[in-house]
Amino acid sequence: MGNDLENFDFLELGQAIQDAREKQRITREELAEELGISARHLQSIEKEGQYPSFRLFIQLVTMFHISVDQYIHPDSPIKKTTLRRRLDVLLDTFDDAELTIIAGTAQGICKAKKQPED
Repeated sequence: MGNDLENFDFLELGQAIQDAREKQRITREELAEELGISARHLQSIEKEGQYPSFRLFIQLVTMFHISVDQYIHPDSPIKKTTLRRRLDVLLDTFDDAELTIIAGTAQGICKAKKQPED
């Protein structure tokens, strides 16, 4: 078993953390304070590919619902992307009536994709 950590580029995952943070309109300073780290340390994780501690890594990916499989195993088939995980979190906020509407919309999109173009 080789040591893939030496070849692992954290930059893409750091960018995903930054994107998720910005989408939630959380400043780097606010997040750094909440995590008990410096804003500079968070910036180096997000923008420079610096490896966070394992504890910080877990905090960040769970806080923002980031699926790490796509970054750690880029050549493996993706089970759930970060976007799909975020969508799962959103879907959990809807009741059955709202989910029925969303399901109908999704089915409509699927039917439209199957229609031959005129």
